[in-house]
Amino acid sequence: MADTTLMSIPGQVDPVPVARDITPREDGRVDLIGLARPRIRELFGEAGLDDRQAKLRSKQVFHWLYHRGVTEFDAMTDISKTMRPWLAERFVIGRPNVVEAQHSSDGTRKWLLQTDDGHDFEMVFIPDADRGTLCVSSQVGCTLNCTFCHTGTMRLVRNLTPGEIVGQVMLARDALGEWPKGKMDFAFEDDETDESAAHYTADGRLLTNIVMMGMGEPLYNFDHVRDALNLVMDGDGLALSKRRITLSTSGVIPMMERCAEEIGVNLAVSLHAVTKPVRDEIVPLNKKYGIEELLQACADYPKASNARRITFEYVMLKDKNDSDEDAHELVRLLKHFDLPAKVNLIPFNPWPGAEYECSTPERIRSFSNIVFEGGISAPVRTPRGRDIDAACGQLKTAAQKKSRAERDREAAATS
Repeated sequence: MADTTLMSIPGQVDPVPVARDITPREDGRVDLIGLARPRIRELFGEAGLDDRQAKLRSKQVFHWLYHRGVTEFDAMTDISKTMRPWLAERFVIGRPNVVEAQHSSDGTRKWLLQTDDGHDFEMVFIPDADRGTLCVSSQVGCTLNCTFCHTGTMRLVRNLTPGEIVGQVMLARDALGEWPKGKMDFAFEDDETDESAAHYTADGRLLTNIVMMGMGEPLYNFDHVRDALNLVMDGDGLALSKRRITLSTSGVIPMMERCAEEIGVNLAVSLHAVTKPVRDEIVPLNKKYGIEELLQACADYPKASNARRITFEYVMLKDKNDSDEDAHELVRLLKHFDLPAKVNLIPFNPWPGAEYECSTPERIRSFSNIVFEGGISAPVRTPRGRDIDAACGQLKTAAQKKSRAERDREAAATS
């Protein structure tokens, strides 16, 4: 079990054990994934490099980690042959450990991953004709207890570190073969390089978008999510535009303004109901931060505009939140707060033990039409990955449902 620090997280479970920003490894080496250039430079200095060397090597290593996606120091061809073993003895280039990878019949892919201290979590990749979206987790488990969500039935174990969050993106790029091809080595006068600097080419991307909609509430792990996404958005790193990243929250109001100022990505809000009794039931956080307070915080969100609308997620639950009256009230609320909004209607994805049913297609269509007629976009999300429990609201680590022997037998059957 990794060394943990007891910290207070606001929410249903308080306090909880929260992992430090780097998960300790049994071999004593430090995982560099998830660390920004200044932190890498600091670690190199602590390990014995002088200031000039620490600055130079941190710049080189940062490039190889996040721009080129290498997993071995020997692949860093602009770093001298004598320096590479020194790095390998003290540091490691990690990825989340893959316990199981599943492919849906519709092309969706789900990975069951494990941290270095043995905790399981999941990520999902959803390919479409014009984009590929990676659904990233921010916590092991969740503290919000939303009653329609399978993840909400798990206890919160701990926050994921920046490395475990950005590592999901890097692992997906590994699996999709999306790191730049060719060479792009820095040339420094005092370096022994294996080859001279040359050009490289970046192929067209399959992974184009990231949504922080996996396991956990991102704003209850704000610092680590911010640090991970800053690496994803760094022009010298993974270099994904903030306009292609969406963070989903159930409405942690005190952190929403900081999210705009310190991260600046698109915002999605898990609304799911328009009356206090129903939202209190299905999104218990509503008892702490009510609907009108939440919508006012959305209206005040600094990055919101007609060009960057806030997305409101609304799961369609039969006879619970899907009436025509609910649709009219949704339009009234969004108009009242003058919100630049889009509503994503999500057909409920069933899971064992769920107490809800999905609204009928006719009911969903009627609800969508009313919202559209109110002047607000209300597309119906196509369920993806249901056959591998990868659809919205279905994530719950397969380790709780399958034994290692079962997974081994499945792997053998498909090999």
